[in-house]
Amino acid sequence: MFVCNVKVNGNKLGKMIVILLFIIIITATLWIGYKVIGNSFFKTNDTINQKEIYELTPSNYTNVLKTVHENIDNYIDQKIHFSGYVYRMLDFNENQFVLGRNMVISSDFQTVVVGFLCEYDTISQYEDNTWVEIEGSIKKGNYHGEIPIIQIKTIQKIEKPTDEYVYPPDDSFVPTSTIL
Repeated sequence: MFVCNVKVNGNKLGKMIVILLFIIIITATLWIGYKVIGNSFFKTNDTINQKEIYELTPSNYTNVLKTVHENIDNYIDQKIHFSGYVYRMLDFNENQFVLGRNMVISSDFQTVVVGFLCEYDTISQYEDNTWVEIEGSIKKGNYHGEIPIIQIKTIQKIEKPTDEYVYPPDDSFVPTSTIL
């Protein structure tokens, strides 16, 4: 028969448990603090370098859309380049349309149209749902309230892209002076 005796020093064991609990409490406090105030504390909302043409992609599309709508004055005259399809509403002027993308809003792939209101004098030559690529600059306009409007400089018809869908904005997007 084999007998094993283990001698435990109660003072050392008690101190080790207290230190371990202290470390766990400190770690949990720091983690909770970061989750509560850390995300908003580390975000910046600088104005962007307006000399460059900013490229919208499907991965940053809704983040940029949201940021520009929330801070219109910071983005006046910013040059922008992106693609989408022509989407018109009944109360638009003849030269207005939304350069739209379908944003997926649910797991069963339901979508809504999102995009910038654009102005272009000869947009009537493009039918609804025609995919186009535009370059223009942001100005402040009015459509049921103050919104950004893209004043188009160039436009060209393109084929429907393979990455036609966009997804809701996320909290990780941080606009800075070098990135929109």
